[in-house]
This record gives sequence, C-alpha cells and structure tokens, in this order.
Amino acid sequence: MSTFNQSRGLVIKLIIGAAFLLLAVRLFQLQVVHKDFGALADNQAYFKKIIVPSRGLLLDREGKKMVENFTVFDLQVTPNAIKGMDTLAFCRIMGIDTATFNKKINDCIHYKNGRSRASVFYQMLSMETQLKLEEKMYAFPGFDLVQRTERTYPFNTGGNVFGYLNEASQAMIDKSGYLQSGEITGINGLERFYDRTLRGERGVEIYIRDGKQRIMDHYKDGKFDTAAVAGRSLKTFMDIKVQQVAENLMANKLGAAVAIEPKTGGIIAMATGPGYDPNLLSGNQKRQNLGRLLTDVTMVTFNFATQGEYQPGSTFKPLGALVALDEGVMTPSSGVGCGGRYNGCGGKGVACHGGGHGGNLRNAMAASCNSYFITTYRRALENPQYNNIQAGYLQWKDYMSKFGLGKKLGIDLPSERGGNIPDTGGKRGLNRTIGTTTWNSCATMTMGIGQDRMLTTPLQMANAMCIVANKGYYYIPHFVDSIVGETKKDTMLARYRKKIETVHIPDSSFDAVIDGMEAVVTSGTARRSAIKGISMCGKTGTAENSFKGKKQEEHSWFVCFAPKDDPKIAVAVCVLNAGQGGQYAAPIASLIVEQYLTDTIKRKSLYNQMANKKIIPGYLKQMKYEQDSAAAYDRFEVTGDSSYIMKYLPPDVLRALKQDSIDAVNRLKPQPVKNEKDSSSIKAKKPNEAVLPKKPLPNVKEKDSVKKKNK
Repeated sequence: MSTFNQSRGLVIKLIIGAAFLLLAVRLFQLQVVHKDFGALADNQAYFKKIIVPSRGLLLDREGKKMVENFTVFDLQVTPNAIKGMDTLAFCRIMGIDTATFNKKINDCIHYKNGRSRASVFYQMLSMETQLKLEEKMYAFPGFDLVQRTERTYPFNTGGNVFGYLNEASQAMIDKSGYLQSGEITGINGLERFYDRTLRGERGVEIYIRDGKQRIMDHYKDGKFDTAAVAGRSLKTFMDIKVQQVAENLMANKLGAAVAIEPKTGGIIAMATGPGYDPNLLSGNQKRQNLGRLLTDVTMVTFNFATQGEYQPGSTFKPLGALVALDEGVMTPSSGVGCGGRYNGCGGKGVACHGGGHGGNLRNAMAASCNSYFITTYRRALENPQYNNIQAGYLQWKDYMSKFGLGKKLGIDLPSERGGNIPDTGGKRGLNRTIGTTTWNSCATMTMGIGQDRMLTTPLQMANAMCIVANKGYYYIPHFVDSIVGETKKDTMLARYRKKIETVHIPDSSFDAVIDGMEAVVTSGTARRSAIKGISMCGKTGTAENSFKGKKQEEHSWFVCFAPKDDPKIAVAVCVLNAGQGGQYAAPIASLIVEQYLTDTIKRKSLYNQMANKKIIPGYLKQMKYEQDSAAAYDRFEVTGDSSYIMKYLPPDVLRALKQDSIDAVNRLKPQPVKNEKDSSSIKAKKPNEAVLPKKPLPNVKEKDSVKKKNK
C-alpha cells in the first residue's frame, strides 16, 4: 500500500475515533451531567399519570364530618417539555390570552418549580374546560391533567384550626423529604401538622406515547403501575356545636376562646376573633380571598389562641396562691390588710378593687384583691429558706414552668408561641421595671398580679386551669383523639397520651384555691356569669394594655373549669380592648361551658348580647388607613396615576390641587408678551407638581384645617 493511502487511512481512523469520542462525551453529558435531558426524553416516550389519593377527613368527637372532600382537576405544566404547541388553540380552550399564558409560564419557571419540574398552571378547572382539554391533551405537550380532592367545610367554622390546602413551595418540598413538585399540601393548622397522615400515598399509571405524542396503552399492561392509597381520617376531641357557639361569641372581637377536657388534654373548641369562613380558602377564588384575608387589619388569619401573647392579669392569681401555699409563706386563713391600694413598696403603689377584702384567701380571690396577691408574691421571693431574692425568684419561675408558662406546650398545631416569664438581673433584667439599681421583690411586684413582663397565651391559661382542676397533672393540649385505622406503627399521638405529673402540691392547697375560685363565680367579680345548676370555678382578669405608648382599654380575661367536683371542661377567654374580665370574657366563657355540659344554651338573651357586641379597637382604623394610603401612594409612584391617592388626601390639599390645576390651565393659555425678557420667564407649571403628599398620608379632617387657617 502506498504511503499516501496509509496516511489517508490513518486520517479516516482518527476522524472516526474523534466522532465516537465526541458522541461518548455528549452521551455522558446528557445522561449523567444534565439529567434533565434524560427525563425529557422519557417524557417523550412515556406518560406518567399521577393518581392523587383522596385526602383523609376531620371528624368531631361524635363522628360528624367537619372537613369533607370534593373532586377537582388541576392543570400542571413542565415548561421544558412544551414543544411545537398550538398556543392559540390552548388559550381558546382556557379562555385566556397569550400574554396571560406567557405570564403563567414565567411564574412557573421563576417563582415555582423551575423549567424541568411540574408546577400547577391552573387550579380547579371547570368541568367544561376539563372535558375540552381531555380531548386535545395530545396536542399540548408539557401539560397534564391531575385529579385531586379539594376541601369543603359544611359547618363554616374552624378556619384557624383546620388550615387550608395549596401548592407546596420549593422550600416546603426541600424541608419535607416527601413532597414533590406541583403537589398540593396542607398549609397551617391541622392540615399542615398531620399532612402525611391525611394525604395518603400517590399512585402512578405509566402509558406509552406514539410518534405524535398521543397517549396510547398502559406500559407493559400496567405491570409497573402503583395504586394510590387513600389518606386516613382523624377523629378529634372537638365538639362542632361548641366550636360554632365559641366562634359566634368571638365574632367582631379580637381575641380567643379555648376549651379543653382536663382529664385528656383534648381540645373541645378553639375560636379566634374575628375569624373567617374556611370555605373562602377552597375554590377558584382561593388566591384572591387569601390575599384579602392576609392583609385584613384585624388579622383574621392570626391564631390569637396559640400565637397571641398577653399579660394574663388577675387570672394568674390562682397560680400565685398555689406557689405561696406550697412554699409555706401563706395559709388559706392568712390575712393581708387592704385599704384600697398596695403601698408596701412606696410610691403611688398599686390600686385595688375597693378595700377590706384581704382577710383570707377565699375573700381575696373572690374580690381579686391586688394587695393580697402582691404580698403573697413578695413573700414567695423573700422566703428565708433561699439565700437571696434572685434564688427565690428562680424557684418561683420554676413553678411557672411546671404550670406550663414561659414555654411552648407542644400542641398539634404549627407556629405556637411560648409567652414569657423573664429572667433576673442585667440591663434587660426586671430591675428596669421601676428603675432601681438593686434587684428586689418590689422591682417586680406586679408580676404577682399577672402584669409586668409576664406574657401568656390563652392556650397556656386554659392548660393551667386543667392543672388546677386535676390538682397537679395535665396532658399536652391536642386536637386529635385517634387516627382511623390506627396501628401500633402510628406513634405520633403517643406524646399526647402521656400523663404529665407536674407540680407536687398537696390537695389541701388546691382545695383552698378551688374554693376561692368558686367564690369568684358565686359572690365575686364573675357572679354575673354563674350558671344555674352548675358549680363553676373561675377567675376574672383585667390586663393593662397600650398601643404605641398610649394607654388603651384593658384586655378582658376569664379562666374557669366546671363542674367543681368532677371537672369536664376548662376554658380561657381573652377579649382584647374589652375592659374588665367580668364584663365580656366571663359571660362568653360561661356560655361555652353551658353549651358543652348541657348541649344547649338557656340564657338566650345573654348569648345574643355577647354575640352581637362589636369590640374592635379604634386604633385599627388608623392602622388600616395608613396601610391603604401607603399602598395607594406606591401605586401612584409606579403608574403616575393620581386617582389612586385622591381619596386619601385631606380637604385642604384637595382644594390646593384643584386651584393649582386651574392656575396651570391659565398659565398655559396664550399671554400677551411685552418683550423677550418677559416671555422667557413664562413657564407652564405641571398640574399637582408641588402639593403631592408623602406617605403615609395624614388623616386630617376639614374642620381641623379650618381651625388652623383661622388661627
């Protein structure tokens, strides 16, 4: 063979070798480095239909369905798989324009699950749209119809307890370890806490696609298909009738009502005011409704029962009495002089509810005597058996922890807060309360009546009443009693079934405090709320409150349990800005007790009075005004459209704008020009140029402007 042929053969071999090498490198990139291409190739050959199981139900204590299901279809999209699609035909079926189509695709790419993973393009298709799409799905590569269940709430209650369903965010997917792109999951409430139990297990059906991407037969006759496993239902301790009553009573108010079964820790009802109908977050209007609810100035989506932290006021006094009795610094017959004000620490002291009621524990509890309970608190801290005041306070704080204060209880809801029982000393310590340089019991004396920097949640106070009713033990408050079809492998409820022996205080001490709490209802500050035929033990509370440094109406508190000798329900109610505890919180709590123990309400007049009373703090209107005006000014700055802000402008500014516009028009009219020097100074001023307000816009009344002008 000639040298030329040998050289040519070598070149050909090198070219072929290089081609194979390039092909191998490219295959490695596609199959190993860029796995998305492999997934995309699979999508071209196969269609994996996800079978979403029916979600488990939520049942009340009698088996009534509080949360039910109905079937809907979502449209999912994998942006990278869209290829050669008739976008106009798709938009005609969906009833949208191409601009909306492009925006939704961009949202899926940039704000949801990216290009190569499925995201929900449109939730809850109408039956008509669903049928049209099913006929044409082969023409829309990258889009899939997914069947799932949506929630409905037949009793229109429990929004802040149940939570709602929505598409899982990428952060939720990464954190969960079981969620996948495009999946619907529980958001907040019981739906979130028990999501894995309620959701069941997804199934998969694999189909073959033909050359035109049309779905044909099952792959290998369904050999690799998996069946969906339905979610399991949860039976709760809730009484749906009591829940409805509690929500009606808390309507048009800010605050919460919590009812617990002391012997189990099961939550009978949890109502937050004002609350909302959970059906608003189910259906095609979910997104719009959610946006409106989240920006509502009354915080309708905020769970005041588990997240609201407030000074408990005098509802704390039964716990303070138990500490003093157990420490041996007081007895049930111990008396404290009360002339209408506690002056033991000098200064102005602390006012009391009248005078002459500090003779013994029962009388002091019935009249809520501040002098008596500040004294018991100070004696507990100054107990001689401890080396110093700080040691006495730390012992007192340990009692508070055992009563469930200053820490999260572990309820089966997300986002619980733990309140606050502060530490001692330091620049951020309790001595700052009265500005002293030496830490002493006077520095924190109002802790003895549930004020200062003590903060509790309504849930914690209801649980504390369970401890008093049970004389020393409790179960972690929880909603779920059992899982339908529960087995030994289901261990998540075990912690809620464990009895917690917390404070080892003699029954005699509990009996003394319980007798005093009974007197609160029979002859004391809550006598208006007594229930005929039911021995109820309670304690009112009136907690100081301020907003932006300005004193507001006090928060109204009441805690109780009943019946006295065999407690079946413990309740805590906190109504913000409602005044004295006996005025609103106590009647609301007693009506909840009456409904649960008698299955009816006989005091119809009191019920209607409480349910129809509107107690929304006045400062919320100003907050709403500032919020809306700031948003309007933002829109004005972006669009330049002054119509957004016109309704927020004070009358004097509106008059100035109107006059400025008239002047501007006059300046734009042709004017006689005397000479070039004069003409050069003539400029048309833009309307509204110099009088636009800065945000937030002031809420100035016209009469105020007139006064200032006259002045």
